Amino acid sequence: MDWSELRKAVEEVKLVDAHAHNLVALDSNFPFIHAFSEAQGDALASSQHSLSFKRSLRDLAELYGCDSSLQGVEEYRGVSGLELACSTCFKAARISTILIDDGLELDKKHDIEWHKGFTTLVGRILRIEKVAEKILDEDLPDGFSWTLDSFTKAFVSNNILTVASEIYGLKSIAAYRSGLEINTNVTKIEAEEGLTQVLLAVKPIRIENKNLIDYIFLQSLEVAQSYDLPMQIHTGFGDQDLDMRLSNPLHLRSIFEDKRYSKSRIVLLHASYPFSKEASYLASVYPQVYLDFGLAIPKLSVHGMISSLKELLELAPINKVMFSTDGYAFPETFYLGAKKSREVIFSVLRDSCIDGDLSIPEAVEAAKDILARNAIHFYKINFANSVVSSHNSLPLTVIDDLESDVSFVRIIWVDNSGQHRCRAVPRKRFNNAVTKNGVGLAFAVMGMTSFLDGPAADCGLGAVGETRLTPDISTRKTIPWSKQDEMVLGDMNAKPGQAWEYCPREALRRASKILKDEFDLVMNAGFENEFFLLKSITREGKEEWIPFDSSPYCSSSAFDAASPILREVASALHSMGIPVEQVHAEAGKGQFELVLGHTICTKAADNLVYTRETVRSIARKHGLLATFIPKYALDDLGSGSHVHLSLWQNGKNVFMASDGSSTYGISTLGKEFMAGVLYNLPSILPFVAPLPISYDRLQPNTWSGAYLFWGNENKEAPLRAASPPGTPGGLVSNFEVKSFDGSANPYLGLAAIIAAGIDGLRRHLSLPKPVDKDPNPENLQRLPKSLSESLEALHKADFLEEFFSDKLLTAIKAIRKAEIDHYLGNKDAYKQLIHRY
Repeated sequence: MDWSELRKAVEEVKLVDAHAHNLVALDSNFPFIHAFSEAQGDALASSQHSLSFKRSLRDLAELYGCDSSLQGVEEYRGVSGLELACSTCFKAARISTILIDDGLELDKKHDIEWHKGFTTLVGRILRIEKVAEKILDEDLPDGFSWTLDSFTKAFVSNNILTVASEIYGLKSIAAYRSGLEINTNVTKIEAEEGLTQVLLAVKPIRIENKNLIDYIFLQSLEVAQSYDLPMQIHTGFGDQDLDMRLSNPLHLRSIFEDKRYSKSRIVLLHASYPFSKEASYLASVYPQVYLDFGLAIPKLSVHGMISSLKELLELAPINKVMFSTDGYAFPETFYLGAKKSREVIFSVLRDSCIDGDLSIPEAVEAAKDILARNAIHFYKINFANSVVSSHNSLPLTVIDDLESDVSFVRIIWVDNSGQHRCRAVPRKRFNNAVTKNGVGLAFAVMGMTSFLDGPAADCGLGAVGETRLTPDISTRKTIPWSKQDEMVLGDMNAKPGQAWEYCPREALRRASKILKDEFDLVMNAGFENEFFLLKSITREGKEEWIPFDSSPYCSSSAFDAASPILREVASALHSMGIPVEQVHAEAGKGQFELVLGHTICTKAADNLVYTRETVRSIARKHGLLATFIPKYALDDLGSGSHVHLSLWQNGKNVFMASDGSSTYGISTLGKEFMAGVLYNLPSILPFVAPLPISYDRLQPNTWSGAYLFWGNENKEAPLRAASPPGTPGGLVSNFEVKSFDGSANPYLGLAAIIAAGIDGLRRHLSLPKPVDKDPNPENLQRLPKSLSESLEALHKADFLEEFFSDKLLTAIKAIRKAEIDHYLGNKDAYKQLIHRY
């Protein structure tokens, strides 16, 4: 047989390394001998006599052209420096992608970003036990103790969910702690007892209690399944902390058999050695089980590596077996893993051809699958989203595959009237030119109104001039309801690298930067999205849109009626890393509310844009129209986009008071910030309630906030102090701005709120006493009853000038004036807004 075709395929494919760890600085105290062995203590010295150590040392000496001794290799590394060693190893390894589990503690390890200089794409795998331990190492304010509920919220909502869209998978090292025999029925009481036991230990925390480990594992697996993220699991051999009797993957059968986790995707790491046959069996009978042979190659003897891979392939489908290096600390580990993997795969596939299991063409495809394509598909790696390093280029076959996957990329922006708009660009042109140069966009688009696709009078924006709509690649998403396409949010630039003064996203970034630079604060935001679902009917030859359902508030029948849409919406948002906290039927006919988790305000605004896009598009797919208009029918309730806000510093919520003795349960910073928002609320309403119809929503006795006051859990207050379940007694975790509605540009609205809050911080404004009962109109100031009144308040507000350019403020005021004039003379024109918002 002629093996040249197979050898060429094995040698030329660019590898996807789906499981690895951080590299360390050259002066790290982590001994270089660990590049060859997992052994510890006295066993580490004797590892120099192992077959793999002697072979690997010769391989490195040949690569570097140095003496074939540990001292010779170390001297070469010291003289050459880390950068050259990395460049040499990664170039020889020909690795296109590395997914890094950064939970391994190493002295002077480099962060994930640092590694991007040596390969095309670097992604993150999140180690769940390390996340949990870091949380428990932190003290809660004022002597409060961790409870299972507060820990779960911190672990899931404040950690995993916030990065779900940015990572490629989760990882568990339960095998190192309490073993793989996970109790799928562990109770909250058992987990709470385990947490109590763990907290008695000295810090830093190391979680070894089985009940708590099992609880963390199951919570993580649920999140992974919801977000369609893989879960990597350490199985088989490792260092001496491991009890091999408990690392047999057969212990995981209770997970695989549990129908709750049937849609999960699980990777058994390290070829499960010495349980490779057991792993092969599991992958053959459970659709959710996949295999990764990193560490077994190159740490075993040649015979061990070959026999282990052959055992994996005895039963497991080829498309379930994946390469990784399990490289860590030293670039040499990546090189050795890549080199020996190519050699072993060639040997195993050649033998398969000789034995008659495969033809040579089938073996060629198998090599490409195992070394790259399986991982690309499994981890949903999109090379189009990566920045290409000067050291590497993408495999041509990968680019060709991606070209056939996606047709268009939509570049989305939100104009000053709050409308979503987009330009669609063929994907090839997007990657080749638009990512760098953007697309031209007429100045006039940022002067358009809700009633006419043309600029408002006196807005300063017209037919002359173009801005550059430049995609923010970090926001690029596959469109869940149109998977051949992608979407991305756009920034507006005057020229490359220079923001255009009318760019709403830049306005929010500017306000956030002032808050951070001046007060070391970050504002988090979470939106409650209310919308109507409407169906089309024909009455007297004319199309009308009416509510598709008339069920009451929070009714199960309304949820049942809309569940196909709501489930698809929630699934689509989960796939984009946007956490949905709850959904329910609202009080209006055909009205629903979808609540998003909180995150840093710039990302919260992005999430809100994608959420509106998702709801409208999926409703349309089901033959309905979803509208976020603040008032669909004058005789029914309106829709808001209530936003919950909190202030954070060094990862802690500092809006909440540090102890129960504080007035109102709010910190001094929080009270001053909230007072600024309350004091300036009339003047920022044109940003958060920008249409004349917005003020038909802001009426007394409708839970929308018609009077200028704040209250504790008072639904009639425009600013409501909130203490959701899990908040320590007597404390307030956030406040809600109820005036915000679905026609607002979220970037401009949040920027205006930050500006108002900063005004309160600078002037040390005091909160008045809360109103914790139904408001009495005789004792309270009425908020502006119309856009005209709020625009008048805006004209008098000078504190905004630092945050918004003069030209942007001029345009916003002109657009609002045009809205007032148009709807004043066209009483029924608001009915057409359901097609715009």
